[in-house]
Amino acid sequence: MQLSLLEKIGFSLMLAAWIAWGSNLIGNALVYAEPLQVAAFKIEGGSGAASGTAEKPPAEQAAGGSDISALLASADASAGAKTFKKCKSCHTKEKGGKNRVGPNLWDVVGRAKAGAAGFNFSGALKGLGGAWTYQDLDAFLASPKGFAKGTKMSFAGLKKPKDRAAVIVFLRSLSDQPKPLP
Repeated sequence: MQLSLLEKIGFSLMLAAWIAWGSNLIGNALVYAEPLQVAAFKIEGGSGAASGTAEKPPAEQAAGGSDISALLASADASAGAKTFKKCKSCHTKEKGGKNRVGPNLWDVVGRAKAGAAGFNFSGALKGLGGAWTYQDLDAFLASPKGFAKGTKMSFAGLKKPKDRAAVIVFLRSLSDQPKPLP
């Protein structure tokens, strides 16, 4: 009984896999690394908590730390209207428009959070309090679930700050008396 070349290659590969798996298993049993309680050294100018991300307000963290004020000045409302097409399956924008899956967005800038009449908001948005500022809208549009954990809004968000600024300027235009830009 002679083994063919393919059987020899297959057995060699299987044996190599067993040896690698066994070595890993034995190595993990012999060496246990405890997680550090305190960082061994501090990295200056890096990302994360060392660079100050933890000190930023939640709204700025959710927006990726972008300063929306500078982008709003050069944002184009017509570009925002095009990007808003992603939103119109759930939201209306007309004055006195009906609520759909999401609330009507007429005059949303400066309106109280969870303040659209006749819409049943999630507890996450009801608990935020305050009015929709430009910074809050930017953070919410960047990551609805990151801004208001537990929100019913399933939209993933607009990742590009330029797109968010354009949508916010468009939303600002949906008002009889648009709020001044910051």
